Amino acid sequence: MRDGDPAAFDEVYARFRPAVFGYLVRMCGRRDLAEDLLQDTFVRLAEHAPALAGDTRLTCWLYTVARNVFISQYRRYRTWCELAREENPWFCPRDGGTPLDAAVGSESVRVLERALMRLAPQAREVIVLVGGEMLAPREAAEVLGIAPEALRQRLSRARAQLAAEMKAIEAGKEIRDEPAD
Repeated sequence: MRDGDPAAFDEVYARFRPAVFGYLVRMCGRRDLAEDLLQDTFVRLAEHAPALAGDTRLTCWLYTVARNVFISQYRRYRTWCELAREENPWFCPRDGGTPLDAAVGSESVRVLERALMRLAPQAREVIVLVGGEMLAPREAAEVLGIAPEALRQRLSRARAQLAAEMKAIEAGKEIRDEPAD
């Protein structure tokens, strides 16, 4: 890819596109915006590929760029609420099982996605990177530009907030009207 081989870029795109898209859609809550941000992320990869060091870990590099692209988009808006106010319409239904299993699973996923979108962006991103994208905490800390211990603390708080939001949604109560800043 550093030598400008289009096939190498296509291979990287095919391998990382689903995960980076999943991260972006969960961060902004909108598929259409996530698609635009994904395109920007891979355009930056194409632009910077010749300068990448041989030991660059593409997973961390791509999530870092995707995060920066998302933050840049956020800065174009006045509040986080403009990006995440709507309930997230995207979730991954599971195949197989009985219709009851599918209904229960779908409802659980909807509650999880709704609770996730109600978290502050810093809490949401740490949950998405570690829990959703399955990055090792060390990798997530690298993506976020923080120390591993800071990530562990942020992750612990985010998990507690997510559990509280899910409990409130399941009980039919709302903890807050908008995501926290």
